[in-house]
Amino acid sequence: MGGSASRRRVTAADVARSLGVSRATVGFVLNNTPGQTISEATRERVLAEAERLGYRPHQQAQALRRGSSRLVLLVLPDWPIEFTMRRHLEEASLALDEAGYSLVTYTRHEVGRTRPLWELLSPSVVLGFAPFDADEIASMRACGITDVFPTPEHADRFFESPAFTAGPRLQVEHLRARGHQRLAFAASPDPRLSPLVGRRARVAEEAAGEIDVVTVDHRDDSARTAVRRWRAQGRTGVIAYNDDAAAAVIGAAVRDGLDVPEDLAVIGHDDSPLSGMFLPSISSIRLDPVNVGRYWADLALLHAEGKPVDSEESPDVNSTVIVRESTGG
Repeated sequence: MGGSASRRRVTAADVARSLGVSRATVGFVLNNTPGQTISEATRERVLAEAERLGYRPHQQAQALRRGSSRLVLLVLPDWPIEFTMRRHLEEASLALDEAGYSLVTYTRHEVGRTRPLWELLSPSVVLGFAPFDADEIASMRACGITDVFPTPEHADRFFESPAFTAGPRLQVEHLRARGHQRLAFAASPDPRLSPLVGRRARVAEEAAGEIDVVTVDHRDDSARTAVRRWRAQGRTGVIAYNDDAAAAVIGAAVRDGLDVPEDLAVIGHDDSPLSGMFLPSISSIRLDPVNVGRYWADLALLHAEGKPVDSEESPDVNSTVIVRESTGG
């Protein structure tokens, strides 16, 4: 066991730990990253300690840092990988493969105990579904990664993308067109999704006026409680965060002897396979997975090829309402 430990390759993290400096500082020195303000004394300390510990540059990693990896790292938020997300990723992977690049996905968890995958792979481009913070950007720069998107200055625009706003507006329009004026919103119980759920609920409220937002979970009695509450309030239309939430509401309504959609109309989001198989079938919002996936692939290729990127551009999601039995289809 001791022999195995002695053969372990010394890393930049080991050098940083030994000196009591940040991993980013060591990375900047060992990679000779331009534009840094690290003092000459610190540089000499880092280089001397690296030599003392027997640090040797990882040749494959050096090649990757020179931009030859042809890897695109897509950093995902800590969200469940649901049907629509899987379709987006499949399309992005296919588009990048056609251009000679490989897509690697990595999920950031709040615990954050493992080394970021960009430090191990040194990809050509790092993209994220949410903006990276300053510490993450510094870590990437220390690894020699210069092509990163989105950066902190894009934080305010992230949830303004049509991918997050188009669907709830269509849900409201669809229910209103069927005569439902008093609406409710069925939210997901997954705490990881709270920013996205909150954004969709706010967009729905902007479109519909006052709505009642309630979290529903198929594993308890919350959906039945919500349905009874909405009926008492005279609400006849429900906007669901996704098709799972829609199914929970519909199931609770049917068990309470209500007719869907005559007594309560429900529309989901994502047009997952569940929506067509459920009884009654669930009206839902379909997002174009091709356009969204290709958007991420095109964004990666522009960065990889050093071409200007319009940070204001967003994917054309082509949101459409798929009408089924739950709203009178």
